[in-house]
Amino acid sequence: MRDTFLIALYAFAGAAGTGLLGAAALRLLRRRSLTASLAVVATVGVVAMLAGTLAVAWAMFLSSHDLSVVTTVVAMAAVVSLATALLLGRWVVARSRELALAARSFGEDGDFAVPLVPATAELEEVSRELAATSAKLAESRERERALETSRRELVAWISHDLRTPLAGLRAMSEALEDGVATDPDRYHKQIRTEVERLNDMVGDLFELSRIHAGALALSPSRMSLYDLVGDALAGADPLAREHGVRLVGDRVEPVPVEVDGKEMSRVLGNLLVNAIRRTPPDGTVAVAAERSPEGAVVLSVTDGCGGIPDEDLPRVFDTGWRGSHARTPPAGAGLGLAIVRGIVEAHQGRATVRNIPGGCRFEVVLPAAAS
Repeated sequence: MRDTFLIALYAFAGAAGTGLLGAAALRLLRRRSLTASLAVVATVGVVAMLAGTLAVAWAMFLSSHDLSVVTTVVAMAAVVSLATALLLGRWVVARSRELALAARSFGEDGDFAVPLVPATAELEEVSRELAATSAKLAESRERERALETSRRELVAWISHDLRTPLAGLRAMSEALEDGVATDPDRYHKQIRTEVERLNDMVGDLFELSRIHAGALALSPSRMSLYDLVGDALAGADPLAREHGVRLVGDRVEPVPVEVDGKEMSRVLGNLLVNAIRRTPPDGTVAVAAERSPEGAVVLSVTDGCGGIPDEDLPRVFDTGWRGSHARTPPAGAGLGLAIVRGIVEAHQGRATVRNIPGGCRFEVVLPAAAS
């Protein structure tokens, strides 16, 4: 028992000394290639075994023949271990370089291509994460391009919409100032109409800027959709009469919701105004509100616009979208539906649109109020 303990002690002492030297070598080589570190690990393992063996041989006074045999066996094991470590290190380094070259494809328009040669589990995990990041960056670039396009269109359209009424106001004011206006009362009425239109446009721009800046402060309160829809229908009724459009709201359930009444009234008002202007005379705009099977609240506005082209459906809620190339005043500034989406998303809801026979249906899905 005592001999066994002494053998273990001498072997541990020899191996521990080698291990300490190996740890120091690894620390010095921590910034070098992985191949060097693997070579050090393999060398430490074999040298530690050799050192322990020599320490035991010295303590037990083995013959020189036995010692040479043991040393030869350990030396051969060291050669094989070192060669295996070098091969493994070179393979891992090659896979790492391939991964680094693939990662360099990240750029303004580059996509990450996963290396085809299999690698270690850790490198495969890194490849998957880089591929997922590449996909997210591609989506982000696409969104950025779409937003930049919308900004350019908005600036162009708003510039046109501001220039037209301002030119009219200038002409009418000059006519009144020079005393050449044949009907001053009509000019005054027209000036007021144009000023109100400009005021509405500025209000929409301010609201949209708050939404994009994340500064839209909501004051939610519990209310019934029945009252909310009723107020919106009453506010839109004069415009509907002017356009000869019928407003229908007989499918509105008294469902409770937690919303900001002022902002949600703006959502309904924008949807109704958009529907009335797009619906031909003698057409119908219907409003409905009900619970969905999933428990959410679905508020819908259905018009008779004849439908939206499929290629335009994804852009309906984009800033500046109008649905036509006409720049006439009734078309508006193209901000109403963008404001609708921003307010609805601020309420943790979503706004969608789809075509139906004869028109389209805008839906606002909101979380139901807690019971």
